This record gives sequence, C-alpha cells and structure tokens, in this order.
Amino acid sequence: MIASYGKMSEMPKRKKKRFSAVQTVKAMARERIGAPPGSRVVPDRKKEKSEKHKTTLGRLLQEE
Repeated sequence: MIASYGKMSEMPKRKKKRFSAVQTVKAMARERIGAPPGSRVVPDRKKEKSEKHKTTLGRLLQEE
C-alpha cells in the first residue's frame, strides 16, 4: 500500500517581514553615507593576563 500525504512536494509560503522603521532608516543612511567602519575590540587592561608565578631567585640568577 502506498500512503498519500497530500501535497508534500510544495514548500510553505514565506511569511512577510513586518515593517520596521529603524531598519528602513538605517538602510537609507547606508545608501546615502555608506556603511559604517568595522569596529575593533579594545583589549581590557584589567583582564590582561599577568604571570601566574613570580620568577624565583634561581631563575633570575640563571638568566644573568
């Protein structure tokens, strides 16, 4: 027996996106002025990794 599931080959229609004034204004600004420059990540000074262990006297003497 062959089961029939109706019209399975057709994909459902896409929903129309709701109007957003913000997106429209941004798109118009991009057309007139151009795309904004890409942002760069500024490293946080507080989170910089410091040495986990202080250098020992033996290592200090070996370096010299």
